[in-house]
Amino acid sequence: MADSGAADNPPRDPDRGQAENPAHPPGPEHRAADPWSELMKLADQVAAGKVVGAVVPAWRRRTRGEHRWPVTASVAVAIALQLLLSDSLNKPLPHYLLPGLEIALGIGLNIANPVRIERRGPIVRAASIAMIVLISTANAVSAVLLIRAILIKLPAAASAAPLLTSGASIWATNVIAFALWYWEFDRGGPVRRAEGAAAHPDLMFPQMVSPELAPPDWKPHFVDYLYLSFTNATAFSPTDVMPLARWAKMTMAVQSAVSLAVGALVIARAINILQ
Repeated sequence: MADSGAADNPPRDPDRGQAENPAHPPGPEHRAADPWSELMKLADQVAAGKVVGAVVPAWRRRTRGEHRWPVTASVAVAIALQLLLSDSLNKPLPHYLLPGLEIALGIGLNIANPVRIERRGPIVRAASIAMIVLISTANAVSAVLLIRAILIKLPAAASAAPLLTSGASIWATNVIAFALWYWEFDRGGPVRRAEGAAAHPDLMFPQMVSPELAPPDWKPHFVDYLYLSFTNATAFSPTDVMPLARWAKMTMAVQSAVSLAVGALVIARAINILQ
């Protein structure tokens, strides 16, 4: 009888019985990991530089400061363009007052960071912002005076050649001035960007979205911000660099409005004179 009972109730395979019984699903220890969660976790670790052997983009980590000379050359061009304007487009300020202050601040900034921009402090940052404010203020005054001369037909806008020359100088200075604004405030400025301190960019460059298309040591330099300013002044809208921060959006809107006003009025008045 014992043998018959054993034959009627054969021993069960514990693994098979658990698999065939829907009332006992596999426990949490047997569940496969969510691939999307694992991917996001890996991405966070790579961004934080915690994965051994992972290549963290240069704009996300500490690097050397960028070279000073592109900024110095652009500021020198802006000052030269301001000095070439006629006296009627600089009133009521003396012609050499603001350019002289800009030169003095530029010399001080070059002494603080002669080769690479790596020294940061409240005085250096204040001097840099003051220089950009002076360039922007001088150019804004010249733009307003030029628009006024066009609207009420003053002698400064009576001839096509000087009008186009003045308009081109103001437009080019506007491009340089706004490039300096973008460069100075994106992620806290050039020194903070070199430190990799800011986690979220204010301006999204294509190389940040698609890092596989850029070398590992790529990070935005002043030339990239100059290109951004030029395209925004010509297209009157973002092209390949997208503004993320509100200050960047408003700054690009102001630049587009100034560029559109100066360009449209100067070209329209010049065509009217030539006809």
